[in-house]
Amino acid sequence: MNRIPSTDDGRGDAPQRHEAPTFSPLYRQIKALITAGLRTGEWKPGALIPSEKELASRFGVSQGTVRKAVDELAAEHLLVRRQGRGTFVASHHEARAQFRFLRLRPDDGDEAGAMTSQVLECRRLRAPVDVARALELRSGETVLQIRRLLSFEGTPAVLDEIWLPGAAFRGLTSERLSAYHGPLYALFESEFGTRMIRATERVRAVAAGEDAAQRLGVPVGEPLLLVERVTCTYDDRPVEVRRGLYVTRRHHYYNELG
Repeated sequence: MNRIPSTDDGRGDAPQRHEAPTFSPLYRQIKALITAGLRTGEWKPGALIPSEKELASRFGVSQGTVRKAVDELAAEHLLVRRQGRGTFVASHHEARAQFRFLRLRPDDGDEAGAMTSQVLECRRLRAPVDVARALELRSGETVLQIRRLLSFEGTPAVLDEIWLPGAAFRGLTSERLSAYHGPLYALFESEFGTRMIRATERVRAVAAGEDAAQRLGVPVGEPLLLVERVTCTYDDRPVEVRRGLYVTRRHHYYNELG
């Protein structure tokens, strides 16, 4: 049973050290313990986690403390509360999760419409220096490079270049990607045990080169939006580098702040 250990008050024969104590609020300690359960697979994506009462008993704290920890995890999209049913581990298989990382919206509506994915390339190679650095790999480690074209309503919209750690995605091939009809992150989650938790992005304008122009059906030199993303799993461990070229003739990049 994982209970929060009691702290020694430091009284006794040992000399006292006058260092500034580190302090973590109790609910954050409980949050860390629940997150550890998610990371180790104790509770799988989509699974119902124990009730707040059960978790309070397990960790030896009040229900209010557990509730505050669960509230934060829900705000971070790691857990999902469902009225009358309980709290579940968030999953990329849920419809609403599909567009949490893909922020492209049509100018004339809220939804991007029917999306199709065409895998252009999937190969293993030694990590380029910048990719190795971003994924916190050793120079020369094997990575998986995926290139794909996303289309909305049959119109090319995004040309993606995706880099993944080779060791974490053994067995991922072009055929496997092409045969899977769902969000890419859901595939990573269910078949490779890697859940994308958060991402940082850099966005800037670039001119379309010859290959991008041909793939996206735009003239060479057409202004495109380049979105460079590093995606992390639990413990802020980077597991994906993605560079996407976005056509913004009929779509825009959308984000909510606050």
